[in-house]
Amino acid sequence: MPRAPAAAAAPLLLLLALLLAAAPPHGGSESPKGKQKALRQREVVDVYNGMCLQGPSGVPGRDGNPGANGIPGTPGIPGRDGLKGEKGECMRESIEESWTPNFKQCSWSALNYGIDLGKIAECTFTKMRSNSALRVLFSGSLRLKCRNACCQRWYFTFNGAECAGPLPIEAIIYLDQGSPELNSTINIHRTSSVEGLCEGINAGLVDIAIWVGTCSDYPRGDASTGWNSVSRIIIEELPK
Repeated sequence: MPRAPAAAAAPLLLLLALLLAAAPPHGGSESPKGKQKALRQREVVDVYNGMCLQGPSGVPGRDGNPGANGIPGTPGIPGRDGLKGEKGECMRESIEESWTPNFKQCSWSALNYGIDLGKIAECTFTKMRSNSALRVLFSGSLRLKCRNACCQRWYFTFNGAECAGPLPIEAIIYLDQGSPELNSTINIHRTSSVEGLCEGINAGLVDIAIWVGTCSDYPRGDASTGWNSVSRIIIEELPK
């Protein structure tokens, strides 16, 4: 069996010497001094136990099972307000007013107007807005007769001028094959219409009239408007 190193044996020899010195006499009763020796003997043993050499470390243990979830924490402190943003652009909302219908009709039971050049009939209208358009309509009997080729033109005016937004409002009748006499039996009256939209007219009173005139580069014939029937002008203001 291998011997203990000298450094380890020294404490053992010291301990044995202390125990022998502290042991009570053989066969006698323990005196007070003996009690002190016994107490000292125990202290010596405790000191020796504290001087024991430490053995090698053991094998590390395994990780334990995961623990259960803890109790949910209380809500945190509310965050601070952020930095003030830049001033935005001002946006204006345009609220369009509701559109109120605005129209008018002028009618005649029997114009029987036989002029070849000039104003036939008119109707005054109150236009409510400057940015609106006017729809005009003439409906009535029209007739043209002539000995040779002829052409007549029926058109609208607004306060004495033809429409320029965008173009005039007109209708024509052209007759190519006439008769030897103006009072020939070729004398057809037909209900026709002249209709269109005109823009660019200011708000206020507007005198709207239907006229008859000549066509460019053609001679006029014998015109007739509104014979033996109802004629009418209808005016309506429309949003653009």
